[in-house]
Amino acid sequence: MAAKTIQIPTVLKIGAGTLSDLGTYIKQGGIENVVIYFGNGLIEMFGEKVMNSIKEAGVHVYEYCELDTVDIDDIIDLAFAIDPKVQGIVGIGGGKVIDAAKYTGYLRKLPFFSVPTSSSSDGFSSASASLIIDGRRNTTPAALAYGIIVDTDIISSAPERFIYSGIGDLVAKITALYDWVYEDEQGYTKLDDFAMMIAKKAVNSFVRTPFETIHDRLFLKELLDSLSMCGIANEIAGSSAPTSGSEHLISHALDKLLETPQLHGIQVGVATYLMSLVQDHRYERVRTIFEKTGFFNYVAGLGMKRSDFEKAIDLAPSIKPHRHTYLHEERGRVLAKKFLNEDPILRDILAD
Repeated sequence: MAAKTIQIPTVLKIGAGTLSDLGTYIKQGGIENVVIYFGNGLIEMFGEKVMNSIKEAGVHVYEYCELDTVDIDDIIDLAFAIDPKVQGIVGIGGGKVIDAAKYTGYLRKLPFFSVPTSSSSDGFSSASASLIIDGRRNTTPAALAYGIIVDTDIISSAPERFIYSGIGDLVAKITALYDWVYEDEQGYTKLDDFAMMIAKKAVNSFVRTPFETIHDRLFLKELLDSLSMCGIANEIAGSSAPTSGSEHLISHALDKLLETPQLHGIQVGVATYLMSLVQDHRYERVRTIFEKTGFFNYVAGLGMKRSDFEKAIDLAPSIKPHRHTYLHEERGRVLAKKFLNEDPILRDILAD
């Protein structure tokens, strides 16, 4: 039997000042004609630096604009209006513009460069996009990034809520992997040991990183390196199972229930601590990293409601009925609600 073949990004640059060399990284891939999509307000903030870098590298920009839609119909129209001479798509910004750009690359079969300006989730490295389809948010296949370029100076200067969101989304791999093992033991899926190893190494490397503040350069680089590795774990597994389990189902349920949800990684982080208690697995490690980083203190000021999480726990299994996480069994949901109401930390950070 032949060995498995997977895709990985050709370009991976994570460090201080990398945005100034964006044009060089694009040109190294043999790409000379691109379109660039910026998130809202980012042309004013980074446009000059990006365009100067592109020009100096001899790369031609056929079009650049700010993009603020993840409606699939809008993105399809955008994708097929791109000049046929274009050789690559560049997305610069947060989750919305990254998702739109990667799906555009997927539709046109063009290399996609992911340039996130926040560390809010592992979406910048994943081969899926969260889009609005028929008025509802859904996850759909998309292009794995050809290049990932992350400027840690920009990440550090972003509002702290985005860093906390990234922390929550990364630590979630602890409970996600345990759910995946549980599914395998129950006969619902088959583990991929290599994907398991990559995701486990990613989260373990991060939680063991020494830091003084969440703005420390080493801390942010470890966070972003690890989030990038999670995208590769998913690619190896052929699904999001290595990085998304019951904690993500709770967050997706909250997205459906709430008029104004919190950032994805914030919701996921709270659900991760809850599910680590349910699984009786590494909850001390989860608690420690959330306490040391200030994640719990940040969440306590948001006014997130315990009753919303109770509803989300009940809704969670229907989000992905083909999965079999701890929440897909009634005893898991009962235990989750018990911890939700009795654990002192959850009682402190969630409002009645």
